[in-house]
Amino acid sequence: MYNLPGSSKAVSVPDPGQTEPGQNLGTTTVSQARTVGEVLADSQVEPLLAELENELIGLAPVKSRIRDIAALLVIDRLRANMGLASQVPSLHMCFTGNPGTGKTTVALRMAQILHRLGFVRKGHVVSVTRDDLVGQFIGHTAPKTKEVLKKAMGGVLFIDEAYYLYRPENERDYGQEAIEILLQVMENHRDDLVVILAGYEDRMDTFFQSNPGMSSRVAHHISFPDYAVDELLQIAHKMLSSQNYVMGEGTAEVMQQYLQRRLVRPHFANARSVRNALDRARLRQASRLYADKDRVLSETDLSTLMPEDLLASRVFQQQSPTE
Repeated sequence: MYNLPGSSKAVSVPDPGQTEPGQNLGTTTVSQARTVGEVLADSQVEPLLAELENELIGLAPVKSRIRDIAALLVIDRLRANMGLASQVPSLHMCFTGNPGTGKTTVALRMAQILHRLGFVRKGHVVSVTRDDLVGQFIGHTAPKTKEVLKKAMGGVLFIDEAYYLYRPENERDYGQEAIEILLQVMENHRDDLVVILAGYEDRMDTFFQSNPGMSSRVAHHISFPDYAVDELLQIAHKMLSSQNYVMGEGTAEVMQQYLQRRLVRPHFANARSVRNALDRARLRQASRLYADKDRVLSETDLSTLMPEDLLASRVFQQQSPTE
């Protein structure tokens, strides 16, 4: 048995807008709710689902699956309120897809949904990779993994590129020890911790084939599709708006051309590549404005990206294999 220090059931102070099971919320409490509407009103889950809908461009199948999971949790809460015997549902998940498709964002929202419905105590997310869990020598892995699990208790543990935990080609690798600890905690603390494994779909399939115990503990597999060019363009507009920037005349058309070219090149990372491209465009805009030191700059000048700020990218040079 692996004992986890600090994994007691002490109640933590909820975040603003979040609630604990049974906490008074006006005329009713979560424990007294008898309708879906009452649970939704008490838990304030619907605003989270609306935020997810508005925050993420595209990803219709992902949003649909999250709504289904939320519905399951609401009904399970009603069953508990009415005294219907049931085990705590298995909520461990696997998010598969390419980089930049919103997996971390959805994990954050999922943690908040779980907290508001009373399935985890805190609703925080601890995001880790193999290096945070696996040690480099005998006796190092267990304490590292236990420390991470201690921090994650009451919330969600998000393990990115989880397939790197298992390296069968290296007989001296300690990843298997981390996996064994995770498996036990995922089973014994399923009422206080949700683990989300994330990574490329093909590599995660191989990982689960090599670790059937892990596969049997993951109830929800959600695939995150790549974004289409028009969705990436919407993401670009949204990113710029959040920083008080806009695209000047002709810039959106150039951005679309950029995305079409960049999408087929190596190491494309969806929304992450869009953000990187916009950061470089802002650098070029700054250099362009900086060059004319005597010019009086208007608010429009300072907040507008022009086509030349994107056209200078090496993506428009056919012979260049990278950005």
